[in-house]
Amino acid sequence: MENSPFRQIVSSLDGLREILPPPSGISVDKVLTYIDVHVRRFIEFSPYVIVATADRYGVCDSSPRGGEPGFVRVVDDRHLFLAEATGNRRADTLGNILESPQIGMLFLIPGYEETLRLNGRAVITQDPDLLAQAESINGRPPLLGIGIEVNECFLHCAKAAMRSSIWNPMGWPNLQAFPSAAEIFRDHMGGAIGDASVMNIQALLEESYTKRL
Repeated sequence: MENSPFRQIVSSLDGLREILPPPSGISVDKVLTYIDVHVRRFIEFSPYVIVATADRYGVCDSSPRGGEPGFVRVVDDRHLFLAEATGNRRADTLGNILESPQIGMLFLIPGYEETLRLNGRAVITQDPDLLAQAESINGRPPLLGIGIEVNECFLHCAKAAMRSSIWNPMGWPNLQAFPSAAEIFRDHMGGAIGDASVMNIQALLEESYTKRL
């Protein structure tokens, strides 16, 4: 990185392991290469997953996906299916999968402090049977879906959730001084839209959230 503010860079695995010894015990033994009953139940209870992909050059992207609990479908003990909502049509995740099929997924269950990490290989599918069984989007089945072959999955400990108080309202920040999404969009987009007033942007967001969810 040019003009980087960072110093004393760790640049090799050997150098990293001199500082952090290799994992052992439960950190290694908990990793599965298939979907067992507990992983299946976690996915069935999860309404929210973060999907991580990268393009052919290693440029990374992470994208949140949400739906009714179990919207990510367990096909069998090695495969998942995720219906692709229309969204903003950027298709960052889909474009990355076409260039590099590796995928990472982080499943969350509200109120449950552990998370589920899953890594594998992905494809884009138009399988009509899988799409027909997926959650309808505005009354219509999705046009595309992501099929995932699981390479590894494991329960991630609750330390991050406990430190962040993510599920504990007593630890949540006071958002009164935080700008609204409409204000942030206005400042980020500038004159890219016609009338960039906060009121008009808020109206656009509400229309999108209520009619094109």
